Amino acid sequence: KTHFEAQLPKFVCIEFGKKYHQKAVQTIQLTAKPQPSFNKDFSLLVKNLQEFQQQGFQHFIAAESYKQIDRLRTIFEELDPQLRFQALPVALREGFIDLETKTLCYTDHQIFERFHRYRTAERFAKSKALTLRELRTLQPGDYVTHIDYGIGRFAGLEKTEVNGKQQEVIRLVYRDNDLLFVNIHALHKIAKYAGKESTPPSISKLGSGEWENKKRKVKRQVQDIAKNLISLYAKRRSAAGCAFSPDSFLQAELESSFLYEDTPDQAKATQHVKEDMEKPYPMDRLVCGDVGFGKTEVAIRAAFKAICDNKQVAVLVPTTILALQHYKTFRERLEKFPCKIEYINRFRNSTQIKETLKNIETGETQILIGTHRIVNKDVKFKDLGLLIIDEEQKFGVKVKDKIKEMRVNVDVLTLTATPIPRTLQFSMMGARDLSIIATPPTNRQPVTTELHTFNEAVIRDAITYEIRRGGQVFFVHNRVNDIDSIANMILKLVPDARIGVAHGQMEGSRLEKVMLKFIEGEYDLLISTNIIESGLDIPNANTIIINMAHMFGLSDLHQMRGRVGRSNKKAFCYLLTPASSLLSTDARKRLQALEEFSDLGDGFKIAMRDLDIRGAGNLLGAEQSGFINDLGFETYHKILDEAVQELKDTEFKELFLPSSLSLDQQQYLTDCNVETDLQILIPDSYVQNISERLSLYSQLDSLKDEAALLKFEKDLQDRFGIIPDEVRDLLQTVRLRWIAEKIGFEKLTLKNQTLKGFFMATKEDYFKGEQFGKVILFLQNQPQKARLKDYNGKPMLILPHLNTIQQAIDILSAML
Repeated sequence: KTHFEAQLPKFVCIEFGKKYHQKAVQTIQLTAKPQPSFNKDFSLLVKNLQEFQQQGFQHFIAAESYKQIDRLRTIFEELDPQLRFQALPVALREGFIDLETKTLCYTDHQIFERFHRYRTAERFAKSKALTLRELRTLQPGDYVTHIDYGIGRFAGLEKTEVNGKQQEVIRLVYRDNDLLFVNIHALHKIAKYAGKESTPPSISKLGSGEWENKKRKVKRQVQDIAKNLISLYAKRRSAAGCAFSPDSFLQAELESSFLYEDTPDQAKATQHVKEDMEKPYPMDRLVCGDVGFGKTEVAIRAAFKAICDNKQVAVLVPTTILALQHYKTFRERLEKFPCKIEYINRFRNSTQIKETLKNIETGETQILIGTHRIVNKDVKFKDLGLLIIDEEQKFGVKVKDKIKEMRVNVDVLTLTATPIPRTLQFSMMGARDLSIIATPPTNRQPVTTELHTFNEAVIRDAITYEIRRGGQVFFVHNRVNDIDSIANMILKLVPDARIGVAHGQMEGSRLEKVMLKFIEGEYDLLISTNIIESGLDIPNANTIIINMAHMFGLSDLHQMRGRVGRSNKKAFCYLLTPASSLLSTDARKRLQALEEFSDLGDGFKIAMRDLDIRGAGNLLGAEQSGFINDLGFETYHKILDEAVQELKDTEFKELFLPSSLSLDQQQYLTDCNVETDLQILIPDSYVQNISERLSLYSQLDSLKDEAALLKFEKDLQDRFGIIPDEVRDLLQTVRLRWIAEKIGFEKLTLKNQTLKGFFMATKEDYFKGEQFGKVILFLQNQPQKARLKDYNGKPMLILPHLNTIQQAIDILSAML
């Protein structure tokens, strides 16, 4: 201690606190006070800031998000345009007032009484964008579809020699053991076959016209169906809708009062919805996000925007329970704002329903939440501006037809967690606008999912553990006739648990009472049928036990699991089934898929696996024409996209003219097949594992721009060391292919130091376009570097004397 004290005079010492040990040369009085609480009352906040402004104080407001600062500016401009503050784009724990320096610094989260998010070190996270190709790595023996040659079997990678140089190709086996070797630059033409699982596809015959005929037939039929869809889309575009006004200060106040910070995807989805609402034609947007990722918040903001323009909002939900839950959520979020919210479902008696319908007709009620009862003829809105549909796939055909009548010139917002392929397809093909919320809220943890046979000890332990840590439990049993005996069994296992029972056949008022008691925390355990499946948001319930789980569909199980894990607590889902030997193959696959995909945001993967297990049928119509089983899912998608693009380029050209691509690019963007005699491959000495090499070839083939290629190159060097010349040439060949695609070549050969570029044979008007004009201009200016030659009635470009791929890239770039 004395040694330590002897060292102190060598340094500048500052002492804090009330008791001092050193003799002070200077004493500093700190005059700062903590930020006062305004209880979210903006008039109090403005009054406080006005007083300090008159005393000459400088105002700072700290907010981590720029969006939050914009919202504050909007609110202050409305309440007092003279009020000035400087924005601090940083996260502070608490605000303060410093009387000596006349500085005032408030934090946004204290003003709005929101949760302050603490930044923790980034944990290792799996890549968010796990592509389908990575999800299903090819194994020898797998069925694959080649877009040009049809369905074959994958037989691994093989080394071949071209002009004495080694290359690696993919080996495919077709009918009668015919072999096809596919260049690694044509990997994007291969997809793993996905039809109905357990039904092997028919393998194609090389050289026969059967595959082309199948594709033509499918394309023709798909175009007929797609034509109807696109005309619907065109009709909606030309219909006169309501162009809503830009955000008001009330909108900013509502959004700022959201307890949690928006995730980037949530903010983007909200922005898209608002932009659509401000357009003169009706909105039709699908917001797709996993359970608990904040879709309802996007819907509340859209609804409030409609109310601010004196329009009414209808919220259509699949179940009575969800109608009640949404009513509660909307009311809580909008309680400080001048709007009346009502709900309509079988919980309400005829007098209440009569009064609600009257309020809707006179315009006294602005938001009506309800089940399919909303689309009945007796529900007459005074001025409906927005229709919000939650989990559209849960509604039957009749309800959907009635919705179509409602939505002619009304803005429509659809929310879904596990989109059925058809819903998703409409969006992917541009007949609907799509926003995806893929980022989970902060501190959210994945739900631990376990598969068990029915076992009383497992049930007792799971319930006891959850109740001991102060949480609540869902127990799902989907049979009404013996639900009470299950309740008695659980009461014997856990005698001190407070248990509620709920199912769809209960009297409305009784069911409502049970649900409200569980929501308020008066019950520890809710035993119910799958009526809890959609949208129930109880952050304190973090264990769910699903009995007879094999009887449910995959998306139903995923939705039910989504009822837990909605806070920062670790959540558990137990799937109880009979012994594995008694389950059907499909049921076993469903349960394994749910166990496998238990990460945050796995809803999409579950929808895709569901497609595998059930088989997709025809995505665009009710008729199950087996297109997908004939061609495989990804090839069907490609043909569908081609068919839609052709329709957009011909019959509906006017409608789709505004695009981010110039017309010239839009018309001629194509695949280019590259053949070369250079030694371009990933050598065994560099990457030994065959499946790893195939994965790297796949990734390389799917890259879209220079930034992605540079990142791939850097990652490759990090993982495997200095990049060999063969791999550098391989990367350069990818760059060459991109440039060739932009110019308009469908095939490129680089052999014997000569490059030959084959122009598209099918696009006559290409030769009248701007890009071909640039090629001709280059040839006129640089005749010694390149020439054109006739090949089967079409011009072919020849570049002789090329020693490196870089030379080819430089000359072709000059043509762009």
